Amino acid sequence: MDFNRRTAMAAGLGAVVAASGATASAATPTTVTVQGEAAVRTNIPVRRDRRASGGRYLGLRTAEKPPARTGCVHVPRAGVYALTAVATAPVETPHTEAVASYPHLSVNDGPFTEIARSQPHWYESPAAWGDLSVLDLGVVELRGGTDTLTFRVSEPTVVDDTTAYVLTLDRFTLRRLEGHPALRELSVPRHRVGEPARLCLALDGHATHAYGVRYAVSDHHGRRVATGQAAIAAGDASATVTLPDLPPGHYVVRADGLRAHGVTGRFARLPARPAVTGPASRFGVNVWASSLVPPSRLADFAAALRDMGAGWVRDGQSWPAAEPAPGGYDTAQHDRRTRTLRAHGLAVLDVLSPAPEWAMTEASLPLPADLRHAYRYARRLAAAAPEALQLSNEPDVDTTRSTGDAHAAFVKAAALGIKDAAPKPCLVVLPGIAQTGPFQDLMLANDVVRYADVWAFHGYPDPTEPGEPSFPGAADEQHELARRHQADVPLWMTECGAFQRARPGEDLTPGQEIAQARYVVRSTVGGLAAGNDRQFWFAGPPLHDDGVYFGLLDRDFRPLPAYSAFAALTSLLGAAHFTGPVPRLPDGVRGYAFDSGRGERVRVVWAERPVRLDRYVTGTAYDMMGRRLPTGRPETASRDPLYIVAPADPPAPPATTGPRTRLSPAEHIVLAQRFSARDAAPGKDDGDAPPPHGYRLGRRTRMTLDVYNFGDTARQVTVAAQPVGSGWTVRAEQGRETTRIRVPAGGRTGVNFTVRAESSVPRRTDRRLAFGATLDDHSEVPASVALIHLEQPAEQAEKPGSTGVTPEVGKVSAYRLISLAKPSRCPGTAK
Repeated sequence: MDFNRRTAMAAGLGAVVAASGATASAATPTTVTVQGEAAVRTNIPVRRDRRASGGRYLGLRTAEKPPARTGCVHVPRAGVYALTAVATAPVETPHTEAVASYPHLSVNDGPFTEIARSQPHWYESPAAWGDLSVLDLGVVELRGGTDTLTFRVSEPTVVDDTTAYVLTLDRFTLRRLEGHPALRELSVPRHRVGEPARLCLALDGHATHAYGVRYAVSDHHGRRVATGQAAIAAGDASATVTLPDLPPGHYVVRADGLRAHGVTGRFARLPARPAVTGPASRFGVNVWASSLVPPSRLADFAAALRDMGAGWVRDGQSWPAAEPAPGGYDTAQHDRRTRTLRAHGLAVLDVLSPAPEWAMTEASLPLPADLRHAYRYARRLAAAAPEALQLSNEPDVDTTRSTGDAHAAFVKAAALGIKDAAPKPCLVVLPGIAQTGPFQDLMLANDVVRYADVWAFHGYPDPTEPGEPSFPGAADEQHELARRHQADVPLWMTECGAFQRARPGEDLTPGQEIAQARYVVRSTVGGLAAGNDRQFWFAGPPLHDDGVYFGLLDRDFRPLPAYSAFAALTSLLGAAHFTGPVPRLPDGVRGYAFDSGRGERVRVVWAERPVRLDRYVTGTAYDMMGRRLPTGRPETASRDPLYIVAPADPPAPPATTGPRTRLSPAEHIVLAQRFSARDAAPGKDDGDAPPPHGYRLGRRTRMTLDVYNFGDTARQVTVAAQPVGSGWTVRAEQGRETTRIRVPAGGRTGVNFTVRAESSVPRRTDRRLAFGATLDDHSEVPASVALIHLEQPAEQAEKPGSTGVTPEVGKVSAYRLISLAKPSRCPGTAK
């Protein structure tokens, strides 16, 4: 095997097993189970665990390159076999957070193929023991007698705070399938109107005689639109036929006949006119490729998103794995994914994950205790030139005790790292906020917007609301908040999706699929009409979490109706400049007008009950899937969005979002309040913790104001506490109200303060503790604003002698890295 890099690794596993041998079990003449440790030749370490079958198993975790090996297994009869294994899945499952690399399989020295099943397939795997699951690895065709099976892994995975090649295997089982080979798949490669639609029929083995198939094609309404017959010749495993010309839309193809019963396929026939692509596009999709897209599928997946009309993808990587030790960066795996996405015309919005454990303290998690780590890491990521970087994901609803002021200081430090990375840096995107509330209010009070190019937030419908999902009030709330803070930056909804319940092992019902397709259009149109500059759907890949399905693709990476609806939306709206609501519509009809940038006015209308439009709108009508409707008949608004396209004068091109000017020397000074862990604010409890929200102080508490200088010149900085309110006093050492300090370039200087609360101060009432600073030229440094309150005596006594400085800890075991692959609750629901 060829290896291009020193750290590449291929692990081979093989076993020679007789049907009645001591190392195999043969429950039936056509079932063989092989213990992993019984392989005749293997380079994977054998480990002991009494929970394993036979007390031992194969366990690989390495970054080194062992020699490749092969092996073989004896099966009594030729045929098609179902392959299962007791092993660790490549994605998290409900019973374990442990993951492994995606396994590759070679049969009889044939080419290696990645077992590239989707997250729902792995996620629903039954628990075996420990971190191992019972994995369905698909089917293999064996010749009988001695067959060679070789497993290997060739791509690393993120394991805690490192990147490693992982394969854990207790045993695998081959079970012969009677009546096979049989029809395995019906597929139509992605194509546009005007291109031929070729239906591929594939068996799970080579046909022993001519294999006939009857098929039928239906549209998204379930109406049959085509039928036909095909035959797979003896000795072949597939055949291809050309379907008749069809309009754009979503289609399901079903096989007929006794042997082909139950096999279905899906495909999208895309509109002839492609959408706007790249950074100019208003449409995005969340992908989290490292968690949800097998490496071998990434290129085709990226092409599918581009063809669907997504110009942006929102992705991320694990900071602990990218920087396992201070200053030691390993971003190669993520960089390869980013290059693949961008090679397919997609603009990338990267998201910063929580900090590594070595960078955190008990008081700082999930943020680094020293913000210089955030500055350097963000600068490193920005140097790779993604189109945009988002400075964390839903920090307001994690389960830590981090506060809005601490996160604001982190955002400032990371933003400065991005701005200093290049003369024309990527866009700085504020954290994706799940919901309005005290956390975000405190961030905004710390003047973070001046450091950003984009304001970001999330919005999901209320999953308890009966009927189809409705667009939440998050967009209106966030735009009103931005106006109140005079934030002159565009707003992006970086997560928007619907909670669709799905039973394990099954896709959405036809009714749910159409509801999802409607909501893709309605939510995107509603977001753009609310003033959102970009709208990101959650999520693109197949994604099943705790009974909820989010993806635009099904569990076999085939397009759902929502995929085709997204393609129609992006094709018809073009540049998608919102021009206002459609006037004079009948009662019960919603309508939004857009300029496509191509000399067209596009109106999108829908209604909960059918309403005839007649004279209300004129133009060429298209249905939700982009199919042009016959002219000369009155159109009807219904739950399915309808597009009406008419000529219009093209408007002047809108201003594009670009990086803001370089920040001033005063803005390169970042103030961060630091309290002892014992003074920490109460946990956010997924965003719903009741007040008070501030740091919990005693009658006399010492704390530290860290002053960072992210500039390239040493600065003299004068800091002072602002009045807190009646009964509170804040003094620096020797009782001074102001302190002048020198902060070296790239340095940090701490100023200790004592906060006192008199007996008149009411307990458990939040007050603002603010610090300001100026440089010698009297330019003002952005303030640091926190919340504090006097805690109950039983919960926190006076703490004389507390220094406010928490020693760094080597392990913060209580904190689990926040998952980037799914929303943690129903954020941004309408109130």
